[in-house]
Amino acid sequence: MTKPPHKTPKIVPIPSKQEILDFIRAQPGRVGKRELARAFNLKGSDKIDLKAILRELEREGAVERGQKRRFARPGALPDVGVVEIIGTDTDGELLARPLNWEGEGRPPRIFMASFRPGEAAVGVGDRVLSKLKRLRDDTYEARPIRIIGEARARVLGVFEPNPDGSGRIRPTSRKEKADYMVPRGETLDAKTGELVLADIMPGRLYGLRSASVKERMGLLGAPRSVSLVAIHTNDIPFEFPEAALKQAAAEGPAPLDDRTELRDLPLVTIDGEDARDFDDAVFAEPDPDPKNPGGWHCLVAIADVSWYVRPGDALDKEAFKRGNSVYFPDRVVPMLPEELSNGWCSLKPDEDRPCMAVHFWLDALGNKLRHRFVRAMMRSVARLTYTQVQAAKDGAPNDKTAPLMAGVIEPLYGAWAALFRERKERGVLELDIPERKVIITPEGKVESISERERFDSHRLIEDFMIMANVCAAETLEKVHQPCMYRVHDLPSQEKLESLREFLTSMDLKLAKGQILKPAHFNRILEAVADTPNSHLVSEVILRSQAQAVYQPENLGHFGLGLARYAHFTSPIRRYADLLVHRALIRGLKLGEGALPADAVAQFSEWGEHISITERRAAVAEREAVDRYVTAFLSDRVGASFKGKVSGVTRFGLFVSLDQTGADGIIPISSLPDDFYVHDETHHCLVGKRTRKTFQLGQKLDVVLREANTLTGSMVFNLEGGTERPSRPQQRTGNRPFPPSGKPKRRGR
Repeated sequence: MTKPPHKTPKIVPIPSKQEILDFIRAQPGRVGKRELARAFNLKGSDKIDLKAILRELEREGAVERGQKRRFARPGALPDVGVVEIIGTDTDGELLARPLNWEGEGRPPRIFMASFRPGEAAVGVGDRVLSKLKRLRDDTYEARPIRIIGEARARVLGVFEPNPDGSGRIRPTSRKEKADYMVPRGETLDAKTGELVLADIMPGRLYGLRSASVKERMGLLGAPRSVSLVAIHTNDIPFEFPEAALKQAAAEGPAPLDDRTELRDLPLVTIDGEDARDFDDAVFAEPDPDPKNPGGWHCLVAIADVSWYVRPGDALDKEAFKRGNSVYFPDRVVPMLPEELSNGWCSLKPDEDRPCMAVHFWLDALGNKLRHRFVRAMMRSVARLTYTQVQAAKDGAPNDKTAPLMAGVIEPLYGAWAALFRERKERGVLELDIPERKVIITPEGKVESISERERFDSHRLIEDFMIMANVCAAETLEKVHQPCMYRVHDLPSQEKLESLREFLTSMDLKLAKGQILKPAHFNRILEAVADTPNSHLVSEVILRSQAQAVYQPENLGHFGLGLARYAHFTSPIRRYADLLVHRALIRGLKLGEGALPADAVAQFSEWGEHISITERRAAVAEREAVDRYVTAFLSDRVGASFKGKVSGVTRFGLFVSLDQTGADGIIPISSLPDDFYVHDETHHCLVGKRTRKTFQLGQKLDVVLREANTLTGSMVFNLEGGTERPSRPQQRTGNRPFPPSGKPKRRGR
């Protein structure tokens, strides 16, 4: 019998980079290595070559890697994400936008598919968790999974009556470019200049959208009206439901039970003069262990919010909804009712308070030797401020700090000196961004605006809290509990390449072909320190950084140079910290209020939610400060100021004033004697004819031309400049204000 001929295995060629790139770009969603291997029939060692090609494409910025190592073109939306319904097209189809768009240029266009029959319909203003499918490069279809935020469908603005009994509303939001008409009978008898909250109605009146006034909120400019505008404009919950208020009112002192006794230790709280809650206390002493010469024993005690706020109760539901407290110059919108935030969960001096505490031991160089968590009872011996503590350290103690010098303050600074040495050795991205402080009189007027002072006492508390947060993340990993990490990823390859190109133009080099660390950026910052380019380089490096988020997958914290990091130290004002406390209680078997066993399945969704609420709070806080600053300067229209360019766009220059930190725009139409082109790489506008250049960080003398107290926006001219007529083709697509306000500032 004749044997069949032996078949030679078919050799499959390794696809080229371009073929792999074309395949990824052609897919409706993100693609994993398994799908790529199957598509190109790759097996065995060929998968290693595929992995190398993907790494190279990622380094070049041609693709980006998302969760679970799935790839897509840069700027692509995830397979699942939260979108916000923003309106309808001419055919009546719902249009949406990604809720947290951070890519370059305009966000992709998203068409919203309907829910299945029998399910709730979505409408304008709804925030919807959706499956996203790419139809073409800049267009997606979103299929709803569930609604996670109620429809806004409201407008906040200033009311102006018409003679016929109707009225007009001028919106407070910069994103709203047109007024609303209020039909007769729908004005709620609102008066001229009153802030009103109105429901948006279907149809139009005199060509404008219609609205019905539902709430009158007092005159614009009245005390506390500025923060009210920010609260309503950003949909921040500010009224607690009755069930949460009743629960908070019924709370009382926690029992000692099995808690560790810490009331004999001289723990102190150190906060700003304007602090409204005290949720962390600190203590330090030389380590008595002879095997650790020059070492330290430290303790960070944090209010035990998990004792009072249990998973699924009324307080917990409202705290999750808010995500965090929001701080304005004249008020705070707390995550928890006042009975807890300023009462049982505030570490007031000379009062017993339950706490979650971490002991940690340092060697003389600041390296952590070990740590241990306890659930305890403490009693703060003093409420101190940063200013008091720093003055005491500098040789000017007052009646409160003098008795605490030897036993409390000096040991704290001694331990911090060790922590600071370790911080320098580790390498931390040292971008010190100034913060504005707005002082409000009891009548609601701005008294002064200044830059917040920053002392070593601030850095002491910051480094103690960072170490406590590291201990929390390490412990949760050790006891195999879910952790809500505070993640700060490496800058994207696309942003790094843009940064390198910019730095090269200034004869500065950023390391390439190796793992980047904060020290690489710090060396560049040190090279330009005390030079005219210092602020410019700092701004560009800041803008290259990724945004910090909460998530259960650990990517480390690049800015702090840490492999693992989780927020543990502020459960009064951050829901993320409360989750970490509950996970520690569960993992260490510390009693009641532990994280439920099934919570891990929801951590990813929870992380996305609290990251959104954090950004919402930051926007609201910044908008309130902008409006206060604008009101402060509104009577100085025509005055000259010194400032520097804080942002460069195709429609003009953003300028930050030196004295107040106030921000405004110089429209491109007002720049002199030329037509200007936006150079994104070098962050500048360049005149076509004269080559005159306006660059990020450049110092300018400007004149305040407009101050809109309604929106909190200001317009400047260059001092001595006159507005020139603009050519229509030069102005195509330009708008007097950017769609999203001033440039984003990303924090840790």
